[in-house]
Amino acid sequence: MKAVIITGLSGAGKTQAIDCLEDMGYYCIDNMPPALIRSFIDLTANGKGIDKAAFIIDVRGGSLFDDLKESLDELKNDGIDYKILYLEASDSTLIRRYNETRRTHPLAEGGSVSSGLKKEREMLQELRNQADYIIDTSNMKTAQLWAEIKQIITSGESQKSFTINITSFGYKRGTPMAGDMVFDMRFIPNPYYVKSLRPLTGNNAKVSRYVLKHQVTQDFIEKALDMVEMLIPFYIKEGKYSLNICIGCTGGHHRSVAVANELNRRLRQMGKRTTLEHRDL
Repeated sequence: MKAVIITGLSGAGKTQAIDCLEDMGYYCIDNMPPALIRSFIDLTANGKGIDKAAFIIDVRGGSLFDDLKESLDELKNDGIDYKILYLEASDSTLIRRYNETRRTHPLAEGGSVSSGLKKEREMLQELRNQADYIIDTSNMKTAQLWAEIKQIITSGESQKSFTINITSFGYKRGTPMAGDMVFDMRFIPNPYYVKSLRPLTGNNAKVSRYVLKHQVTQDFIEKALDMVEMLIPFYIKEGKYSLNICIGCTGGHHRSVAVANELNRRLRQMGKRTTLEHRDL
């Protein structure tokens, strides 16, 4: 299992960080007692379908927070792959945020936010020194924080984790809303006007051969594959984990289906992860 431990100063954006990781497919737990991390990992190792998790661990845990160092040492000794993401901000920023939300700092104990922050920085100093990533959120909006987290979390991941979703469709039923790339196949000769092919679909070998035999179809497929291959690293850099390609023709039965099938086959030959859907069949 891959694990991310989110920690840092209260008010620095840990909730936004865990929301981001949840969007990235992580199983997320807020205010996790450190001593239970290993138990959770052991539980999910027994076929539970969870291969990455994120935990917020901070001073709200009170005396339970004292178990953190021992728990991290145990994970390290057992070869568990984990990273520590530490969030912080300037005192003036954190005080302003607390004033805006009218919340009480967990270590203030009836005193000022600044006194609570001072205690918290002292308590977290050793953990900060161990952190793999430190983000200062003083001048960050939520979208900027999410972009930063996505970049650092995915920086070491292979392109093999990137998924290309291919959908065929018919224009007469509307263009899919989720398309990152939409290609129109109505420039290809239409099998609909071949009497023997009209009742078939692009999943049929005869229709597929008819659509793919044209040089213009082959030229399009080659150029589309080159473009997708070129763009994947840039999508990953921008924090995206999938690319939605929509292939359209008039009815969504013949040309779009055959071309979508061929793109899917060729991309898989190239080692890409793909999904395939024929929306209007």
